[in-house]
Amino acid sequence: MFNEILGLFSAIVTFSLVLLIYRLFGRSGLFVWIGFSTVVANLQVVKTVELLGLTATLGNVMYGTSFLVTDILSEKYGKKEAQKAVWLGFFTLISLTIVMQIALLFKPHATDFAQESLETIFGLLPRIALGSLLAFIVSQSLDVHLFHFLKQKFPHDSQLWIRNNGSTMVSQFVDTLIFTSVAFIGVFPMNEWFQIFITTYVLKWIVAALDTPFIYIAKKLKPKDM
Repeated sequence: MFNEILGLFSAIVTFSLVLLIYRLFGRSGLFVWIGFSTVVANLQVVKTVELLGLTATLGNVMYGTSFLVTDILSEKYGKKEAQKAVWLGFFTLISLTIVMQIALLFKPHATDFAQESLETIFGLLPRIALGSLLAFIVSQSLDVHLFHFLKQKFPHDSQLWIRNNGSTMVSQFVDTLIFTSVAFIGVFPMNEWFQIFITTYVLKWIVAALDTPFIYIAKKLKPKDM
């Protein structure tokens, strides 16, 4: 149960940090967090752990915060600002991929000890990199559009959980489908691909549910730019 308890603690701390950066820096803080979360999630994802009896990668909580951020931006600043954050995250992710691939090409010094570790973390297979980039831009854009569609149908503050969970859980499904399909179909047998898909989505679904109290808190926060 250690990993499960630590996972819950990690989610609470990470979502709380989103609220803190929003309280201190307002909308600008949320834009910074989008870039930060895309980088950190892609670093954490190389670590494999066991959660709820399932083999999983880290990064689901950090990646989930990007959906929380776009939902906060959608709710309080509008669709245009949320979509801007999506493009910022996409640009950050593709820039990280390009810059680190160039860095790996440098011939290391005889005393260097970091090259092998950097290759492990950043030596992404083309399909995984493509899957990650494609899944991010499609699912995040879908999240923004779904949130505003649901806001028209369920406009009251008491229905914020419907907008938040509905948009995130659907877009996370699409995100998982795109990433696992591009990265793993043809690499693993279909039954193994399906297990990876289900496991990944279940964990993302749990994370999406956990962020619900935090968007209600964010709704009431008065950051310095408001």
